[in-house]
Amino acid sequence: MEERTVTKETFASIVREYSRAVFNIAYRIANDREDAMDITQTTFLKAYERLNTYDPSHKVFSWLYKIAVNEAINCVNRRKRMEPLGEDDPALDPGPEEECAQNETSRELQHALRDIDLDYRMVVVLRHFQDLSYREIGDILDIPEKTVKSRLFTGRRLLRDVLLKQGYAP
Repeated sequence: MEERTVTKETFASIVREYSRAVFNIAYRIANDREDAMDITQTTFLKAYERLNTYDPSHKVFSWLYKIAVNEAINCVNRRKRMEPLGEDDPALDPGPEEECAQNETSRELQHALRDIDLDYRMVVVLRHFQDLSYREIGDILDIPEKTVKSRLFTGRRLLRDVLLKQGYAP
């Protein structure tokens, strides 16, 4: 593979373009703002260190998402080993927007996502919150498209069941 040189400016533009999306995927999987910030930073650090492994025939965001998803999985797994799952979410910065029903629903949905298995959560998040195709999800998670579809079907049902238990009517 030939050596590619990426300038600081080029990489900085990649960080600016994708940092919000990487943070969002990290937050949806890890369910913690501080962890998501750490995951985002680690994702870009690893991407910079591994620029020589990037295959330009693939999209940059797919490559970054793959790194971010793996970092988020590692974070969740480390947290599971280190501390029991608590019932309370950490307090979010209060603001006027958080008084809106939309944000309450968003928090409830995030809480429900936390309650489904990580394999299903990742597929649901990548499909519905990041709007990725089945193929893109399969590439990121290194699983066949058929498995993506199966996990998405199961993940949606599990999420629905959790939301019903929380009192949301169909």
